[in-house]
Amino acid sequence: MKTIHLKLAALSCAALMSCGSLQTNSTQTQKKETSTFGQILSAVTNGDALGNAFNSVIGLDKPTEAQLYGSWHYTQPGVAFTSKNALAKAGGEVAATQAKEKLKAPYQSVGFNASNTTLQLNKDKTFTIQLAGKTFQGSYIYHADECKLDLQTFLITLPCYVKRTPKGMSFLMESKKLLTLFQAIASISGNSKLETVGKISKNYDGIRMGFEMGK
Repeated sequence: MKTIHLKLAALSCAALMSCGSLQTNSTQTQKKETSTFGQILSAVTNGDALGNAFNSVIGLDKPTEAQLYGSWHYTQPGVAFTSKNALAKAGGEVAATQAKEKLKAPYQSVGFNASNTTLQLNKDKTFTIQLAGKTFQGSYIYHADECKLDLQTFLITLPCYVKRTPKGMSFLMESKKLLTLFQAIASISGNSKLETVGKISKNYDGIRMGFEMGK
C-alpha cells in the first residue's frame, strides 16, 4: 500500500513538473513571438526611414547622365538635403515636406508652371532652359559622382544638384543662387514672398531647393 502511495505521489509530482514545463515553454514561446514581432516592426520602421531618406537626400541614388536626357517640365517645388544627418537634424521627411509647402507662394509669385518652366538636356551636352518664360541656352557638364549638373551659359554657370524622385527628377541648388535667380527673373528684389527662400535656408542646414520636374 505504501508503495502505491509513493507511486501516486511520484506521478503527481511529474504531472506538476510537466505543467510547469508547459507553462515555461508557453511563456518562452510568447517571448519569442514578441521578440520576433519586435524585430519585424523594427525592420519595417527602419525601412520606412530609409525610404524617406532615399527620397530626400542627394547622392543616395545617383542618376546616370543618360537618365537626364530629354524634356523636363516643372511640377512643383523641389527640396532635398545634402546628407542623412542634415535631414535628421532638420526633422526628417516632415521637414522636407514643410519646406516644399513654404516654397509654393514664392514660386507662384515668380510665375513658374509646367508650360513656361522646362529643361531640355541633349546627348550632345547642350541644353535649353526656360524659367517662367525666359529662355537660356548653353552646354552642360554632369559630375555623376556628386550628382552635380553645371549649366553653362555665355555669362554664367548655374550649378544644380540632381535627385531622382518617384515621378521624375529634381534639379536643385543652393538657396543664395536660387534666390538670385528668382530675383533676376521677377526683376523685383524687394518681393517679400521671395524672402521665404532665404528664411528656409537659415532654418535648415544642408538644404537644397529648386524644381521637381517630370517628362
